[in-house]
Amino acid sequence: MAAKKVSTLIKEARIAADLTQEQLARKISGLSASDISLAERGKKELTQAQLKQIAKATGVTQASLLNAAKGSASKSNSSKKTSASGSAKSTIKVTATEKKLVELYRAADSDTKKAAINLLKGEENTAEMIFENILESVQDMLDGK
Repeated sequence: MAAKKVSTLIKEARIAADLTQEQLARKISGLSASDISLAERGKKELTQAQLKQIAKATGVTQASLLNAAKGSASKSNSSKKTSASGSAKSTIKVTATEKKLVELYRAADSDTKKAAINLLKGEENTAEMIFENILESVQDMLDGK
């Protein structure tokens, strides 16, 4: 399977994050909505710093965008082709584990969602968080909840 182009990944990440080009541009220093549009169409190359900011703003991994950028930079520019399938709708294949994570996240309360996001960002001490959740569960059982 061929690796996706960075332009495609930027657009998919933006749409998945439910951001307009204008909203994303406001989160990235030095970029306008027009620049985002050009980047999504493969007409503008972004810096690594800008790709990192896009990854952070859209919630995708920096590695996915940076690796795609490296791959597209190594290809010759003479092999550019336009695609008729440039619709705003796109499908992203997810694993069974990813699907389960989404289902669990949607069913979780807001505190659990915040904890999950912090955990995935590496901002939460995993052992401490698990211990606190166990204590809360035990307290709930003792209180008859």
